[in-house]
Amino acid sequence: MNVTRSGLLRAAGLAAVVAGLLFVVIQPVHPHDTLESVTTNTWALVHYATLVMTILFIVGIGGIYLRQVEETGWLGLNGFVILALALLITAAFVFLEAFIEPLLAATEPEFVESLLGVVGGTGATVDLGPLPMLWSVSGVLFPLGCLVFGIAGMRAGILSRWASGVFAFGLPVAIAVVSMLPQDLHRVGAIPVGIGLAWLGYSLWSERPVPATEQPLHRTGSVRPDPSPASQA
Repeated sequence: MNVTRSGLLRAAGLAAVVAGLLFVVIQPVHPHDTLESVTTNTWALVHYATLVMTILFIVGIGGIYLRQVEETGWLGLNGFVILALALLITAAFVFLEAFIEPLLAATEPEFVESLLGVVGGTGATVDLGPLPMLWSVSGVLFPLGCLVFGIAGMRAGILSRWASGVFAFGLPVAIAVVSMLPQDLHRVGAIPVGIGLAWLGYSLWSERPVPATEQPLHRTGSVRPDPSPASQA
């Protein structure tokens, strides 16, 4: 089984598609951030899926960035680093929600409710150390990373510019709209990010590899034939 650059990029594109679709599906079915929800099967399934989605998200944007690394330059690098850092912080919190909170819900309810309050925006009632600050940092880095990464992709023009635009500007536009809606509907403001990510992933996955015969030659000048007994006779 040969591992090629185009094959790895297509795999990363597929990862982005799956991550984007999971991102879209998770938002409306996410349980309420309450102590009663933590021990339910729905909570477990949603957060297991969210953890998988976050990992695939990182893999997907990694492939998208590598496909256009030269064209996006420093702007693309900054967007990728900011977004990857935000996703890593998010993955750590999702791990706590999926595997730690259900175990502590009965014995340490105040601690669990404080973690839920940090993520849900209602605040913590016990000291959680640097966790609230980390979550606040990720809340700034994620939309900033989407914006910078998307703009870099639009400027590069390698993958779909429309997809990059949705990825960059979909979140702030949607947040402005859903801010006028009830609190329960605020999560749907993140859906454009998932759409943009899946779209970018499809744009990467569906690219046609350039055959070797169509690739430009980088070396110029005449080519000297190899000497052979027949040519020397």
